[in-house]
Amino acid sequence: MLIPFSRKNGFQLLCNLKFPAVGFKNIVQSGLILQSISNDVYQNLAVEDWIHDHMNLEGRSVLFFWRNSPSVVIGRHQNPWQECNLNLLREEGIKLARRRSGGGTVYHDMGNINLTFFTTKKKYDRMKNLKLIVRGLNTVQPQLDVQATRRFDLLLDGQFKISGTASKIGRTAAYHHCTLLCSTNRTFLSSLLKSPYRGIRSTATASIPSSVKNLVEKDPTLTCEVVIDAIAAEYAAFHHIENHIHLINPTDETLFPGINSKAKELQTWEWIYGKTPKFSINTSLNVLHEQSPLEIKVFIDIKNGRIEVCNIEAPDHWLPLEICDRLNSGFIGSKFCPTETTMLTSILRRTCPEDDGLHSKWNILCEKIKEIM
Repeated sequence: MLIPFSRKNGFQLLCNLKFPAVGFKNIVQSGLILQSISNDVYQNLAVEDWIHDHMNLEGRSVLFFWRNSPSVVIGRHQNPWQECNLNLLREEGIKLARRRSGGGTVYHDMGNINLTFFTTKKKYDRMKNLKLIVRGLNTVQPQLDVQATRRFDLLLDGQFKISGTASKIGRTAAYHHCTLLCSTNRTFLSSLLKSPYRGIRSTATASIPSSVKNLVEKDPTLTCEVVIDAIAAEYAAFHHIENHIHLINPTDETLFPGINSKAKELQTWEWIYGKTPKFSINTSLNVLHEQSPLEIKVFIDIKNGRIEVCNIEAPDHWLPLEICDRLNSGFIGSKFCPTETTMLTSILRRTCPEDDGLHSKWNILCEKIKEIM
């Protein structure tokens, strides 16, 4: 039987329990269950950082539930060009975030639940957390076949991944977080997490593709709301804590002093793209010239998200070597992104001879280059 949960407002919780106004830093007794009222991926990731960095977890534990509007989240040591379709993300207005934990790339939407288990470093135990989730699911549907794997995933019916795991282990504190697919848009998930870019050479951590399925496809009663209540009830019973989910506002500086600066940092280009491990692109682009295809060779080294080496080779009869050299040198030091490329190529084009045919080829080449960014 499920224990009914009430959702208290975080500020009201502080007032009722007479905790100091400095926030959640020292308020946890033996444990606490939190849920974000925000669907913003950067704000929710900032909550994880804040709790990990500032809360005293000695003898305490925290479970944090959060859901995001459509977004793609890459691991700390991953390459976004290698992991997802960046052009599609831009077209659809979907946010890209880099978290501070390791692991692979995931797609979030309101049909996915994110769970973060906070403990001390000594009590960090991913398998224990996953088994708790399974027990919670089985209180709703006892016949549900969900098992934790040695890779710390959760599989439905022995073959469909419904949850992936990542973690961060600090000096004294740790957290384990995982996804849980209830009713996620699987079409979007599949198309966004498929990189169209070719010729990437990188030492970044690569995601391992898996077949996925939603819980509601197995049992329509397993909605996000029902699943959150079931897991929260199991967590409360296991840790002998109050059976309430406390709602929190991730932008509230009275609860989490300094949290908005954490969220802003997570949104910066320098963090999302600039933290990508050094990589190179060695590929060919095809353009049409008088109804015949021409091959343009592209070799680019990217470090900290910026172009370090650029060598674009086009047939000399199509685009003079001098023009290619100007383009290559102009790109050095620039961000490896279409916006900056558009601006740079516009500036560089003004230095070229006034030749409509030449400008047309320049534009074609630059548009092709942006396709790999």
